[in-house]
Amino acid sequence: MNHSHIALLTDYGTNDEFVGVLKSVIIDMSPQAHITDISHGVAPFDVRGGSLMLARAVQYVPKGIIVAVVDPGVGTSRRAIAIEVAGGDGVLLGPDNGLLAPAVAMAGGAERAFELSNTSLHLEAPGATFAGRDIFAPVAAHLVNGGRIEDVGTQLDVDTLMPGIVPLPSEVSDDSFGAGVKCEVTWVDTFGNCQLNVGADDVAHMPNALRVVLGDDVRRAGIVRTYADIPTGALGLVIDSYGMLALSMDRASAAQALDLGVTDEVKLFPYGDEPDPTLTTRVGIRK
Repeated sequence: MNHSHIALLTDYGTNDEFVGVLKSVIIDMSPQAHITDISHGVAPFDVRGGSLMLARAVQYVPKGIIVAVVDPGVGTSRRAIAIEVAGGDGVLLGPDNGLLAPAVAMAGGAERAFELSNTSLHLEAPGATFAGRDIFAPVAAHLVNGGRIEDVGTQLDVDTLMPGIVPLPSEVSDDSFGAGVKCEVTWVDTFGNCQLNVGADDVAHMPNALRVVLGDDVRRAGIVRTYADIPTGALGLVIDSYGMLALSMDRASAAQALDLGVTDEVKLFPYGDEPDPTLTTRVGIRK
């Protein structure tokens, strides 16, 4: 299947030449390629964070190729792979370290997978530490040029691919607060909103007013539709653009106010039967 679009996600950042070189190799080998940057701001070596970012984005990426590189094991025995999804409408290229797995699941699951073992498609490399340039970029160009995925290397059993690490919420009980949900922060965005790994359906049995338990700190927040529904200086649980609950403040950083980061544990309990969805409590900035 011919593809014309390549989407990129890496932890390369933009201070060095890595992203520019990656794109240059693709365009040099496949001038007709259209390239989209999903992000190059994944935290260095953060395979889990990169996998969740890719999973959030994949449903909006055009048909074609995705090159995802967050690869602390670059140059080791970890496999470089291509995974075909959606009847061939998409191919994901990256390291076999769990980075691709959640996005592949979002796209309907792996249909075929190949190890990028055909070195004739790769660039000659002076070292083994830039697989994005030397392996993934030229293979992506090969596919955009109409090359067959079967030619990239040895076919793999999809059941042998490294699974992703996707945090799941769980039930929790507290003598003071009753039954609730234990979850964690999966993403802190640029604005300081702290996305949790729970959706509105996971707390549909609870009232709109919730206790938010952060270690020894207990807050009160309501589930709301927009940031503007949260009173100034107060805490709310916004249903975000991906349908997940996010601890948020209106025009302020909840992450800073609550001293929260990715993987921090959060517990949610019913506050009571109050129907007011804007019910919140004020929070202060911690030193």
